[in-house]
Amino acid sequence: MSEAAKKRPQFRNIHITDLAFNYRMPLAAKVSILHRISGVAIFIFLPFILYLLDLSITSEGSYERFRGLLEHPLAKIVVLGLAWGYLHHFCAGIRHLVLDTHTSNTKEGARTTAIITLVVSLALTAVVAVKLFGA
Repeated sequence: MSEAAKKRPQFRNIHITDLAFNYRMPLAAKVSILHRISGVAIFIFLPFILYLLDLSITSEGSYERFRGLLEHPLAKIVVLGLAWGYLHHFCAGIRHLVLDTHTSNTKEGARTTAIITLVVSLALTAVVAVKLFGA
């Protein structure tokens, strides 16, 4: 065995605290975890999302209530967070579909698609933020 192979740490029984402090996950793993978190957030907030949709399309009066609700800065931040969750989940889902076709299955390809996913989802979220906060 080479000298470098002997010095590498071995993780056999990884505890949750080891993941946060001792183990460095690759960017592709972090994007995959964010994909799962965004999916859970979309599922949990689905009643709120459907309420906003119903409020915005039912009538002119309910649309005015919807606009009034979105005047509050906290509501805008929540909607922006939900928009990021949806956009990231969508982009990461496309990334997973690309990986399922055995394209970019290398370590470098996975990192590249993870970077593209983050950049595109954050750029689209920035466009939503500009529209939402009225720049």
